[in-house]
Amino acid sequence: MEFGKRHRAAVVVLGDIGRSPRMQYHALSLARQANLEVDIVAYGGSDPHSVLLEHQSIHIHTMRQWPSRDGVLLKIFRPIMLLLKPLIQFIMLIWFLCVKIKAPDVFIVQNPPSVPTLVAVKWASWVRQSFFIIDWHNFGYTLLALSLGRSSRFVAVYHWVELHFGKMANGSLCVTKAMQHELEQVWGIKATVLYDQPPEFFRPAQLEEKHKLFCRIKKNIFRSYSPPDCISYGITNNDMQDPTTTLFTNQIGDNYYLKQNRPALIVSSTSWTPDEDFGILLEAAVMYDRRVAALLNENDSNGDEHLWKAIDEGKTFLYPRLLFVITGKGPEKEKYEEKIKKLNLKRVAFRTMWLSPEDYPLLLGSADLGVCLHTSSSGLDLPMKHLSQMLFKGFPDGCDALRTLRNGVLEMGSSAKWATEWEANAKPLISKVISLSLCTRVRYRWHDARLVNGSKPIRADCPTNPSYLSLICNLNL
Repeated sequence: MEFGKRHRAAVVVLGDIGRSPRMQYHALSLARQANLEVDIVAYGGSDPHSVLLEHQSIHIHTMRQWPSRDGVLLKIFRPIMLLLKPLIQFIMLIWFLCVKIKAPDVFIVQNPPSVPTLVAVKWASWVRQSFFIIDWHNFGYTLLALSLGRSSRFVAVYHWVELHFGKMANGSLCVTKAMQHELEQVWGIKATVLYDQPPEFFRPAQLEEKHKLFCRIKKNIFRSYSPPDCISYGITNNDMQDPTTTLFTNQIGDNYYLKQNRPALIVSSTSWTPDEDFGILLEAAVMYDRRVAALLNENDSNGDEHLWKAIDEGKTFLYPRLLFVITGKGPEKEKYEEKIKKLNLKRVAFRTMWLSPEDYPLLLGSADLGVCLHTSSSGLDLPMKHLSQMLFKGFPDGCDALRTLRNGVLEMGSSAKWATEWEANAKPLISKVISLSLCTRVRYRWHDARLVNGSKPIRADCPTNPSYLSLICNLNL
């Protein structure tokens, strides 16, 4: 490493980088706040945010992904595949980390998956004379146990690998204090808590931004699973093509307005995996639909279209329609879409979609409520509870509970941003590890130079030591 040359970091994700927002934010902070050259090694599939693609110091290297669909042949040979898949992934990771990218000062790896990621990164750190940091999102062995069971031998081996190589890391980050406590007390690993906070492009959307977003996703919003429903009823081709009106907004000249009888927009992001119990949200939707009908003394014999026609004509009700927009990709999506079709709800509708990295923050910034259903397989966090009936009574202008919740989020968001959290918690750890990595390389270079020149050893164990700088100059590092 030449004196004065920018340091490097490698962000390693054995997953789709476009669906790994936390690791994207790591890469962005490494380039912006730590002034590092950053290599991302991950699977392709979904595009990351444009700020990463446009940043000159961030370089994305995509690997070929293991086939996601298990055919009949794969199921028959499942035990063999459980061994073959990590072996092939290990070889591919070693090739990218040891050959394809330049030697980094530090690897930052997402966990899980732990196998073979932690093993490959540790080996690569030996070869490249680098250090490595683990960002603990969950425990890999508990995720594997969801499909194989806690008593499986594969789970036991996976747990041993995760524990053994987790302890070999030069530093650790984690997402909650509960996980920090578990890592220290049970695993013997000291970790720094780095809370998930939104970067600067997550913010409340302006009315014009909302209108243009809803125009872009209008076709996705107005389609229904079992036509019609409370959202798609009465929609014509002219409505679909008209750029001045959406389900939520109207444009009159250069001005934009929110509709009074618009539905409440609830957004939830999911990876459609077993550790996100989407059934909770479906139960809440059914409960809201039935309780509101009972509170308003609605006569079921009138049929759903009687209510929908009144809404289409502009009538407002004490309790609004709810539109749940569920974003994300994952293995259990089709299963839940089939369940949604059978619900036959009167004033609740669901839409699933995949948004661009630029539109997703705008959708969240346009939502009336966001819901998180993630329940960690580690058991160290819980999903947020959802009280839709209480929150949306009097929507849109008379929701005191929803207004209080929104104001609290805005107040917290004004001070708690990803860049602030990263600067305070991640940057000191990364700077320390990079300094240690540089010292280690200097020792190796000094040892080699002493053997060649017969020089006397000097102490070069710290960048602040004057002999350290002298050594760098003398060895042309």
